[in-house]
Amino acid sequence: MAQLLTIEDLRLLAKRRVPRMFYDYADSGAWTESTYRANEADFAGIKLRQRVAVDMTNRALASTMIGEQVSMPVALAPIGIAGMQHADGEILAAKAAARAGVPFTLSTMSVCSIEDVAGNTDKPFWFQLYVMRDRAFIERLIDRAKAAGCSALMLTLDLQILGQRHKDIRNGLSAPPKPTLANLINLALKPRWCLGMLGTKRRSFGNIVGHASGVGDMSSLSAWTAEQFDPTLSWDDVKWIKDRWGGKLILKGILDAEDAELAAQSGADALIVSNHGGRQLDGAVSSIAALPGIVEQVGGRMEVWMDGGIRSGQDVLKAVALGARGVLIGRPFLYGLGAMGEEGVKLALEIIRKEMDITMALCGKRDIQDVDGNILVKGKA
Repeated sequence: MAQLLTIEDLRLLAKRRVPRMFYDYADSGAWTESTYRANEADFAGIKLRQRVAVDMTNRALASTMIGEQVSMPVALAPIGIAGMQHADGEILAAKAAARAGVPFTLSTMSVCSIEDVAGNTDKPFWFQLYVMRDRAFIERLIDRAKAAGCSALMLTLDLQILGQRHKDIRNGLSAPPKPTLANLINLALKPRWCLGMLGTKRRSFGNIVGHASGVGDMSSLSAWTAEQFDPTLSWDDVKWIKDRWGGKLILKGILDAEDAELAAQSGADALIVSNHGGRQLDGAVSSIAALPGIVEQVGGRMEVWMDGGIRSGQDVLKAVALGARGVLIGRPFLYGLGAMGEEGVKLALEIIRKEMDITMALCGKRDIQDVDGNILVKGKA
């Protein structure tokens, strides 16, 4: 196997090892995928200033995110059915994040349950919440996250209804996969994945099965989303959730300055500039393009983070330079997970860390706390 030196190397290996429907689920966007592509492309248009003859010793990437110490301003984003990229995927990713000194976020739509992850890790993690029509279930979900010792609740606001993702429809996405002829042929070509799945009992939506009532079809993500996700979600619900939770609250899915203002008024601790990885409103602006305006609007009152399109440590540094206090990575760690399990996630984080460190030095900075817009070529942000 060739040396794995970049996130792209991990992506290509994951594509070989993960069944098509789950690889496509991770590596796709809504409709024409224009926003999905823009998330990456807009980073490429931002150019860095190279500086020379400056002291580059004793570099430091350590920071904080909502008061938590982090080895670098990076957290693992919540990813639905990550446990289908690799057996016990969420547990393995949480372990790798803890080893790297960065936060891990568990999705409501995870394969491994809150209790599974808490029982197999030593470090508190964050829990991401989707709001369902069944508010009693949501109350129980929040209470379970509290009982598991989760240190922050991340409320996703941009998925009241599911954006149409053509690949998922064509692949008949389900967890576990349905035994169709096409699926069986594809699975036969992924022996490593199949052996892993045979060795675990975690093969469906662990936070929901056995906990939610009146759910018509748990095998289909899109059917369950259409049935249970609540299109009436409002800022009043944000207040209700904040009061019920009582701890650190992060709001994910902000892409507009007006919504950012409402987020700041809600009393949340942080917001994430995000278009759901280009998986919801196709044609929306990229996250990195939206970031500066939102930082200008609310950056003095709450922490502003971003996700979407990050594929390198250089991208992380560009986001920090444009005002992000931290970033979340989804696909980069998911590629590592699909490629090599826990070690792959660890490698993805090491790649990003090394790229950040070297790039920061070559831009003339020694401490991530000193990184600002001065490391960027003006007019290219």
